Amino acid sequence: MKIEIIKKEHQADGHFNGGEILEKKPIGFPQDGGKTKPYSNIFYWAHAWTPGSKSTIGLHPHQGFEICSFILEGSINHFDTKQEKWISLKKGDVQIIRAGSGISHAEELNDKSEIFQIWFDPNIQLSINEEASYDDYKSDEFSVTEREGIKEKKIAGEGSPMKIFSEGIEINSYDVSIGSELNLELEEDYVYSLFILEGTTKIEGQLVKKGDFVKVSNYKSLCVIAESKTKIFNIKSPLRPSYSTYIERFMN
Repeated sequence: MKIEIIKKEHQADGHFNGGEILEKKPIGFPQDGGKTKPYSNIFYWAHAWTPGSKSTIGLHPHQGFEICSFILEGSINHFDTKQEKWISLKKGDVQIIRAGSGISHAEELNDKSEIFQIWFDPNIQLSINEEASYDDYKSDEFSVTEREGIKEKKIAGEGSPMKIFSEGIEINSYDVSIGSELNLELEEDYVYSLFILEGTTKIEGQLVKKGDFVKVSNYKSLCVIAESKTKIFNIKSPLRPSYSTYIERFMN
């Protein structure tokens, strides 16, 4: 059984345009120097935000990976060479670029906006030969269920409209009221990656707060008790994908 907590201050740092866009990376590129390296079929995870006015990450290429952007606050504008136009996405919206044989895109984060960008590995050996594709999903397309003190939003997995080809990926977010208890049943063949978006909570008795990242494996269940109003983003992914991941094939 293992719970690994990566505090915000121990995550890799990043920035664009002289600090107009800032980043913390729970899972950085190998050269970023953060504590956590790629695992499962999650290759990269950046939490990015604009501390002031809007700023743009210019046109740049991708291949193979599924590049997902989750709009946490504010809004972004996105351009890619598949659609050849700018598209606006707002808080709660999700975008996926299945990079396939190649695509280039640019992103503009508007003022006081915040996103996750997460790269999933759908089996590079196969995806690199496929035509690139793109989808965006509005916040109200995702189902929300409520129970005592807990609101759950299903973003990816069975019952979600989101099409993601990386094996075994499920994504949920949870809003947990102060004092409420979230109990998650876990599967032994999966790893669970949790990011604390808001608040302070205890996970199996260990205190975590906004910006902290938690990696859980070989647990049958997980108890989360909110010490303040808490929001948690959670990805379930296979402990050992059935294919060799990019990091195994090309970077070991």
